[in-house]
Amino acid sequence: MPKHVEVRLPDDVRLHVEATGPADAEVTVVLLHGWTLDGRAWHRQLADLRERFDDAVRVVTYDARGHGRSSCMALPTATVAQLGDDLLAVLDEAAPTGRVVLVGHSMGGMTIMEYAHRHPGHFAARTAGLVFVSTTAEGHTHTAYGLSPRIARLIRLAETTGAGVLARCGSWRPPRALLRALRPSIRWMLFGDRCDPHDIRLVTSAVARASLRSIGGFRASIGAQHRLDTLAEFAHLPAAALVGDRDRLTPPPCAESIAAALPATELTVCPGGGHMLMMERPDEVNAALGGVLRRVLAAPVATATATAAVRTDDSGTAGRVG
Repeated sequence: MPKHVEVRLPDDVRLHVEATGPADAEVTVVLLHGWTLDGRAWHRQLADLRERFDDAVRVVTYDARGHGRSSCMALPTATVAQLGDDLLAVLDEAAPTGRVVLVGHSMGGMTIMEYAHRHPGHFAARTAGLVFVSTTAEGHTHTAYGLSPRIARLIRLAETTGAGVLARCGSWRPPRALLRALRPSIRWMLFGDRCDPHDIRLVTSAVARASLRSIGGFRASIGAQHRLDTLAEFAHLPAAALVGDRDRLTPPPCAESIAAALPATELTVCPGGGHMLMMERPDEVNAALGGVLRRVLAAPVATATATAAVRTDDSGTAGRVG
């Protein structure tokens, strides 16, 4: 059974964190979900990791600020930069020692990049492997929703305008009846050729838990982030990147640019896959994650920098268990 931990951040936001596996495991896998989702998005990866690696690894999932069972936040902190700081705090509390493999879907992948950008010393001391699932290092550069450029521009304008309105709605959550009515649109936007009805219900449930402030507030920084240069500084790490060729939000050029920045990356393009690959194509995601993990476990443990050295990174953002 997972251990539930609450990490309280310096701005009093409380993050819901779950951990399975021994606290002294050599490697900890940290799974970071996407925008408007929560940690349950990784349920198929959690089951696979338990089956294949058992106690060899520790697995940590958490709900980002304003999402799932984590608390809401002040609007100015609804940024990907803040999520990078939050990841550092979660690592210091939930996985304070050993190597980590960071796995990010969509906004979760961008969170990893921001952590690397803002805290390069901490990142370098702790991170042994990376897996990017349906994400981008170039904001909305390649996002066209699978439509013509003109229509895509109109949708983006409507989306960003609506996001600004939602961001001012505080901790309110979307009405479940409205979300049920929007399921066909959610299915079209997020999924590719195949979709399990259970996955649509799970995604709808996750969106219903997200605050309107988080749904609207993160949109601006997600669209503006550019971190290819940051990734290139860690090109030596074993990594994997996956994308669906029907992904309307982070299409294949997004993953291709990540793979170009990280030459050790194994790039997987899933035919017919949409944006929710960990649900749509769990076998491919599990295989890629397992491949990175095996490479990390097989590599000799480098002379570890002391925990004290890691904590002298210029972050000053470590959280505390509340």
